[in-house]
Amino acid sequence: MLLKRRAMVSKSSILRMLSAVAVSGCVAAGLAPVVHAQGLPGLVIFSGVERENQLNYRLDFNGRPFQTDRYRLRISRQKMRSDVYEFTVTYPDTYQGTFDENRIELRVRGESVPLNEVIWNRETREITIYPTEPVPAGSRVEIVLSNVRNPRNGGTFYFNALVRATGDVPLRRYIGTWIIGIGRE
Repeated sequence: MLLKRRAMVSKSSILRMLSAVAVSGCVAAGLAPVVHAQGLPGLVIFSGVERENQLNYRLDFNGRPFQTDRYRLRISRQKMRSDVYEFTVTYPDTYQGTFDENRIELRVRGESVPLNEVIWNRETREITIYPTEPVPAGSRVEIVLSNVRNPRNGGTFYFNALVRATGDVPLRRYIGTWIIGIGRE
């Protein structure tokens, strides 16, 4: 009788252990994609930026602090309401990374377009991009910043997109914010 009871306890203990292992395996498998997706914006709930103003981006080399990276800052077709002749990216003073203005590219509908000039103003913390031809309204735009040196200290940085449109009042118009996380691995 005692041997039977021990065998039953052992079986139930083994079943509980196997259940726990199975559940923890499922949880670990569910978290794995989150860990590998650090180059993407992810879900931002309490950012202070309205959801319709949050822009998508991608960090090609996962945003590791003080490492070289490539930022792909995207502007959707819906945000491009008129032809644009100037794009400006602003960033906060807490961002201490560096940019290579010779390695900045503007892609429209997936194709690189010729640029007249790219100006990186370190004092005002903005990068201004002038394409040779205005970018048509309704175009999908990607600003590619290659050879970026990420800041030494990680954090969350708000980069803003501003444009000047043809026929518009010559003021920059805010079209959205990229909420970029550095060192979130």
